[in-house]
Parts: sequence; C-alpha cells; structure tokens
Amino acid sequence: MATTSGLFIPGPTNVPERVRSAIDIPMEDQRAPDLPAFTLPLFRDLKRIFQTRDGQVFLFPSSGTGGWEAAMTNTLSPGDKVLAARFGQFSHLWVDLCQRQGLDVEVVDVDWGEGVPLDVFAEKLEADRGHEIKAVLVCQNETATGVTSDVAGVRQALDASGHPALLFVDGVSSIASIDFRMDDWGVDVAVSGSQKGFMLPAGLAILCVSPKALAAAETARSHRCYFDFADMIKTNAEGYFPYTPPLSLIRGLRVSVDMLLEEGLENVFARHNHVAEGVRRAVRAWGLELCAKEPKWHSDTVSAICLPDGYDSGELLRHAYYRYGISLGAGLSKVAGRVFRIGHLGDFNEILALSAIAGSEMALRDLGVPVEAGSGVAAAQEHYRLAKREAGVTRLAAAG
Repeated sequence: MATTSGLFIPGPTNVPERVRSAIDIPMEDQRAPDLPAFTLPLFRDLKRIFQTRDGQVFLFPSSGTGGWEAAMTNTLSPGDKVLAARFGQFSHLWVDLCQRQGLDVEVVDVDWGEGVPLDVFAEKLEADRGHEIKAVLVCQNETATGVTSDVAGVRQALDASGHPALLFVDGVSSIASIDFRMDDWGVDVAVSGSQKGFMLPAGLAILCVSPKALAAAETARSHRCYFDFADMIKTNAEGYFPYTPPLSLIRGLRVSVDMLLEEGLENVFARHNHVAEGVRRAVRAWGLELCAKEPKWHSDTVSAICLPDGYDSGELLRHAYYRYGISLGAGLSKVAGRVFRIGHLGDFNEILALSAIAGSEMALRDLGVPVEAGSGVAAAQEHYRLAKREAGVTRLAAAG
C-alpha cells in the first residue's frame, strides 16, 4: 500500500490531534458510577450542534446506515408510504433500505447533479389529501454528486399543504459542517455519522429525534432490537447505554463537540463555504465542470468534478494515489469513471485544499487532461488571499 500524505475524500475525514489523543486511552468501565457526569453533559451539548431544544440525541455504535435503519424502524410500520427523491448513490441507498424494510417508497427520480425538487414534493404533498405519506426523506448533502438540498424548503412545502408527515434528514455529510437547524426547520429525525463533520473515525451513528417522532415510535410496528429507541431512552436517562458502548469514540466525540462549539457553528459553516469556494474556482480555472448543475446545488463539503469525455476518473484516482500519495473520492454508480471528488469538510483549511488542488492538477496533466499548469492553484490562492485580506480589514474597522 502506498504511503499517502493527503486524505481528500468526503469521509472518513482527517482526525485532529486533540481528538486522536482523547481516543487513545486505556479501556474503562462502561458502568462506572461517575460515567453519567461525562455522558449527560455530552448529550446536552450535542443538541447544540443539531440546534435543537427538545430533540433527543442517540449514539448508536454503527455507521450512518445503521442510523438510517434506526430512524425508519422506530417510527414507521411495514407498508407505510414514504416520499423520497433519488439523485445520487446515497439517496438511492436510503430508498433501497426503506424498500427492504417493507415500506412503500414513492420515488421521485431526479437528474444526478440536482437536488430535492421542491415543486414536485409540494405537488405530491398537496395531492395527498388522505395523508397516506407518513414520512418525507431528504438527503441534505448527496456526497456522490456534491449536491446540497434545501431542507427548509421541504418544511415549507409540508406546512403549506398542512401535511403531518414526519421529516427525515440524512445529514451524514452535512451536520457539523454546513448549516442545519433541527427546530427551525421542523426536522423530526436527523441522522449523522462520526467520520465526517464530527472529525472522528467511523463507528458512531449520531441521531437527533423530535418529540413528534418519539411519539410515533410508541405505535410503530417495525421490528427492532439493537436499534430500539426505547432501550436507549431508558438507559441514557441515567447516563448509560443498553449495551457496551465504544467509549473511546465517545471520549473523542466530547473533544470534537468542544472544538465545534469553541469555533462557533456560524464560523464552522463560514469556513466550509470559504474553503469550498476556492475549490470551485480551481475547477472553473481548469475549464472543467462540477457535477452539481447550478450554484444553488453546490455543496460546501464535497466537490464532484466531471472529466471530459475520453478520460477515466478511476485511472486518475489510481495515478494520484500511487504517484503523489493523495486519496481523492471516486465516482459512484451512474457517475463512476466520469467524476472524481475532493472532500473538503471537517478538520480542513485553505492549505489542505490547496494541496488537494495541486495534487489533482498534476494528476490531471499527467493523464493528458488539457488543464493549464498552476491555473487551479492560482485561482484558489487568490480567492483565499483576498477573502482573508477583506476579512482582516473588516475586523480592523470594527475594532476602530
């Protein structure tokens, strides 16, 4: 295996040294009498990341897919109808999971490069006078295509039609990186994972569940055991877990939450937008296009970049890995071989972005893709430099 110097995939992301140190600890007693003094404040502070007052946070030892399964099986019954848009590999996988769970999924297929079609959702919700749709699924950030959807717009469509359906959000590659407002947007279940914006290794599904969804769990008839909210609620209330938790990861989560709150969520979101814009300017300077078809769909956590016809992104990734020691994201499913992805989320800054751009640029040129040497790096540098200078002038004016 090659020695890599740059991890530029959209997850797992880089783990800060503070978090790594918090994880690298001796094993401990998961039923120690002083554990609640650690876990209960963590549960409260996680609610601040989701921007909720009344939601309940759950930590399941699993990937984000386990979080999806927990969301569906605790709140819905076999045969229930759900509305979902499919516009990338991960929104597709969520649909697939629902179908395997025996749910009736009304799928709205959308071009890969676009996001949730608000007008279509609004029409379907308005037409559903009998309220057969029990839940609406929104993938806030489709990692495969670098597309971000408007969760607040879906809530507006639900409210405008007076529809009581639950609102579920896949925030695996968005929460703790781009703006997410559980309460303001009326989200009922939000699913995230430890390995992206939370800057941890993979292994934790991090959920937040509204009182409305918790009430639905009391009558839902889907089978569940490992992912049962009721078991978690009973033991979490006292600061414990129904089975052995991955305490080393949870210790790291405490530090990652501290880092996010120290930076301030608004600053976290602004940093991601700033770094992402530099990558987007590099792509334009190369003469290439993003998979996201319009600026309104642009993701601040991952850019999926289309190659010209005749070039294979798989070959590009292999060359970048073995020649320059960097890992870039692969194209998945419908866009396999056609796009490569630069992840820019979590513990990520301008210098890391410039490394990803420079490595990608060299690999592109090595494969004969017609990009001008230094063009992408220069475009990103100027964006970062001028934005920093303008921000500094603003701070000085405010201080004066």
